Amino acid sequence: MATPVLDKVEGEAAASPYITATFRIRRFNPETAAESYWEDFTVEIDPKERVLDALHKIKWDMDGTLTFRRSCAHGICGSDAMRINGRNRLACKTLIKDLAPEKPILVEPIKGLTVQKDLIVDMEPFFQAYRDVMPFLVTHGNEPTRERLQSAADRERFDDTTKCILCAACTSSCPVFWNDGQYFGPAAIVNAHRFIFDSRDEAGEQRLEILNDKDGVWRCRTTFNCTDACPRGIEVTKAIAEVKRALITRRF
Repeated sequence: MATPVLDKVEGEAAASPYITATFRIRRFNPETAAESYWEDFTVEIDPKERVLDALHKIKWDMDGTLTFRRSCAHGICGSDAMRINGRNRLACKTLIKDLAPEKPILVEPIKGLTVQKDLIVDMEPFFQAYRDVMPFLVTHGNEPTRERLQSAADRERFDDTTKCILCAACTSSCPVFWNDGQYFGPAAIVNAHRFIFDSRDEAGEQRLEILNDKDGVWRCRTTFNCTDACPRGIEVTKAIAEVKRALITRRF
């Protein structure tokens, strides 16, 4: 006959929310090896936790050399974009329970950008493309004496593309960008869209000419990878199509 104490211990064990999950992480350290390799880490974790939580446990408790970017941990800063089970995602928004944790969970850096160490890539080409499309309001003439008013309808015209957090998930999911890093990429075009269609801006034509370049908007092959990858739900492919249409019609 089981004792009450044992019954209690067994009941607590049965009610434990934790599972054992294996995280298979692609490692790379240019100071020690020329090639990347996979390394497995077994973690006891609540499946309702996020992949970012698991990476923290691995770094803090198992291997302090594991290197990755993260900042706000709430899907706002876009720092922790990575490939998880073959898809671009934010580690801070991806729940372990949604990844079939009975199998190894694959974590690797986003594609198309040079890997610097482990899950960190060189973001400079991505941000250079962003800077090239002039992602700021341009106006001419004297500084106004009051705010620049805009109707709700005018704001709605570009509202979707204001959601971009520059995580690079869309750009690094694009096959054209993988094959040619000179392509501006979806994120840069999305941020150009945000100002091209802003009724207060006066540099729409200039941005369109920038995107009319051989490495610009016409390189898009409409595979919808970018829209699927966006953690903010932006209709990226639609925005790119609208920029193409504006280039043809010069109406925006």
